[in-house]
Amino acid sequence: MARHKDSLGSYLRNRRTRLDPAAFGLAAGRRRTPGLRREEVTQRANISPTWYTWLEQGRGGAPSAAVLDRIAKGLMLTEPEREHLFMLGLGRPPEVRYKPAEGVTPRLQRVLDAMEFSPAIIKTATWDVVGWNKAAAALITDYSKLPREERNILRLMFGSRIRAKREDWSDVARFVVGAFRADVARAGAGASDEVFRLVEELCRLSPEFGALWQNNEVVAHGEGIKCIHHPEAGLLDLEFSSFAVEGRPELDMIVYNPASPTVAERVRALILAKTE
Repeated sequence: MARHKDSLGSYLRNRRTRLDPAAFGLAAGRRRTPGLRREEVTQRANISPTWYTWLEQGRGGAPSAAVLDRIAKGLMLTEPEREHLFMLGLGRPPEVRYKPAEGVTPRLQRVLDAMEFSPAIIKTATWDVVGWNKAAAALITDYSKLPREERNILRLMFGSRIRAKREDWSDVARFVVGAFRADVARAGAGASDEVFRLVEELCRLSPEFGALWQNNEVVAHGEGIKCIHHPEAGLLDLEFSSFAVEGRPELDMIVYNPASPTVAERVRALILAKTE
């Protein structure tokens, strides 16, 4: 336990001594050590100087999450540094701070594009599709042909088009709503206005969604099988895997791969025909 406390104290001292007093409007003057003084950090973090000193020295009780948050702001920690501070101080990461997704970076889009014969999408915690590759456009949905507000898996799922095409719609809908609820909670978006408005809209759009939402079921969707009824290629069984996007808790990447060599041949032929 002492070693754990020493790690926290060492990390705090290291971050503090790396800060430039001039960046905070403080006179550099003659300082015995580089960086900010302890009392300057505690003023910025609005915590007790004595207790902060104890933390750096590996003494005192475990800090609360609120105190660690104030220290993180006082030391101007980046998000990865803040997470590391929580792991040292509490043994767990901080609660997720939800922020609406702004889309994918060019680098992330290039990752999607590199998967020529594997449909892949990037979706937000509210299941808006914000990135896709040519294979996804050919096999699943060409999102570029939809208005931005309609590029939402839930709106498509509970609209008339998808429902009319799927005999197993009820089972898929139950799975989708349970997975959506899990995503919202994981991204820390449960109390956001964005989620509230989307759920309210879907409840008006579909009594089935309202009933499923009231059931409070939660399911994992890290991997599984998706059956696609493609108008040209027929029934296609695709394995899917879901991946978190590092540093973007509001985003998930889902990659689909043919479940058999026969399906792989049909998928390849279809994608080549669509992208020529």
